Amino acid sequence: MLIELHNTGDPGASAEIQALVEHALSDRAGDWRVSIVGSRENDSWEMKVLGPNGFERSYTLAGSAGEHHPLLIGSVLMKLLLRYSSDERIARPDDQPDDNPIYRCLQVVGSPYEPM
Repeated sequence: MLIELHNTGDPGASAEIQALVEHALSDRAGDWRVSIVGSRENDSWEMKVLGPNGFERSYTLAGSAGEHHPLLIGSVLMKLLLRYSSDERIARPDDQPDDNPIYRCLQVVGSPYEPM
């Protein structure tokens, strides 16, 4: 697993983002790479997720929409991962402990099964 964060500002938030990404990918097989790169021209960050079997997704995180918050980034990542079809079991929010911050955020942000 490789996680890269560039031009994202606050080191405290970066550490929290890294921990959430590691947690989200910890039970997934294969090699995963997540990069989040902040723009120097606007408040957008580009998140790219690469995984096994050619899995590739990207998403633009808009700061003006509050998408730079670590829990929202975790929510977006989980939505992207839930779209990944594989033989592994995909966990649903009700399968997870109530104290999991990613799944708590999903409940606030919206269902991971709705189209993005």
